[in-house]
Amino acid sequence: MTSSAAHESRPPAKVVSLTTDYGLVDGFVAACHGVIARVAPALRVIDVTHLVPPGDVRRGAAVLAQTVPHLPPGVHVAVVDPGVGTSRRGVALGTPAGLLVGPDNGLLLDAAEALGGVTGAVELTNPRWLAPRVSATFHGRDVFAPVAARLALGAPLAEAGPPVDPATLVRLPEPLVRRLPDGFVAEVVMVDHFGNVQLAAPAELLDPLPARVRVRPATGEPTVHDPTGEPTVHDPTGEPTVHDPTGEDGPASAGGWERDAVHGRTFGDAPVGALVAHADSAGRVALSVNGGHAAELLAVVPGTLLRVRGCGVVGDATGQHG
Repeated sequence: MTSSAAHESRPPAKVVSLTTDYGLVDGFVAACHGVIARVAPALRVIDVTHLVPPGDVRRGAAVLAQTVPHLPPGVHVAVVDPGVGTSRRGVALGTPAGLLVGPDNGLLLDAAEALGGVTGAVELTNPRWLAPRVSATFHGRDVFAPVAARLALGAPLAEAGPPVDPATLVRLPEPLVRRLPDGFVAEVVMVDHFGNVQLAAPAELLDPLPARVRVRPATGEPTVHDPTGEPTVHDPTGEPTVHDPTGEDGPASAGGWERDAVHGRTFGDAPVGALVAHADSAGRVALSVNGGHAAELLAVVPGTLLRVRGCGVVGDATGQHG
């Protein structure tokens, strides 16, 4: 964002969205609503969620990034902030399709990319825009909510504070994804309310696999990113198989288990209680159980590495998903 553009007024926004880990038991969310209403009573506030697991910045970032493209253009506040009150910066980011306000801890950048990329950034230091007394532990109420309300009224981004070089914004580590000859390895990004397991792999990695796939823990240790920017995962061949004590899926891998899954389009493409690998609404590979809880079945959490491979020969027309 150029200096002149940063100082230009914008048309008022009609929407402020809130994404936090504040929960619904205390008055934290209501306090943020109240601050926004005092500054801009006509604004509509959309609560994305306040049930992000406490302090789970990666989960908050994923929820925010997958939601904001479907919201009206506006100001999107996100607060998952275990570093509140420390030297971490509070920031506002400009994008072609809206503004983002929150801590500089990696929470906002995936959402900024989903809205077209960062066009400008400022640190939130203007005392006239903040609460008269800023709590060291409640920046959602005292910093982010009042700033968002003023931005939504059309105030220039530059008035919120000094410019920040977007290259200095904190970024979360990229989740691991690795294409393999017979499938891929990918990190679990998040588990939703229904127990569906979203992987970091884009849906196109699932497309060439046959009608049935197998899922197991990825063996070996992930290494640093290679020069092409793609993570690599050590994946030795010739692994021994061990007996699966559950007796459910035949031989298990050295990781302890291996499960068959239907390569489907939706949950109902698998029998009730069975695992299905499919493209989810965010365009990523997901593992679900028809009528069940995939994360419990697979005993995985965000950060777990899973290997998904085709059963049979990939590319065999008789085995393709169709």
